[in-house]
Amino acid sequence: MVLKNEKWEKLVLFVSNQFGSGEKLDLQAILFLIGINELGQGYREFTKNEKLDLLHIAICKMLSSHGYFQFIKRDKDGWPLWKSNPDAPNLNSKEQDVLLKEGIIKYFEDAQINFF
Repeated sequence: MVLKNEKWEKLVLFVSNQFGSGEKLDLQAILFLIGINELGQGYREFTKNEKLDLLHIAICKMLSSHGYFQFIKRDKDGWPLWKSNPDAPNLNSKEQDVLLKEGIIKYFEDAQINFF
């Protein structure tokens, strides 16, 4: 899937209107929301380490379709555990951002959330 900037911008606008309190959300904020959704425990106050873990969950989820991570299981507290693929090619930050944005668009489309 080729990233279409227009589609990404529409998704950012949609998510920002739903969760941004009038502010335009960035990639990291959207990943944080996806992490909360993937955790499946609803919103609550999270520690700094938990917030980082939520970002990690979302990044793993978004890059798993490209073979960078594989879901293993949930731990005793319900947190998803992922294994990285050592054979996956290295990504620079720009390539990673493109794959993450493509993954996020697909995530919303797969959930049948119309952000157009």
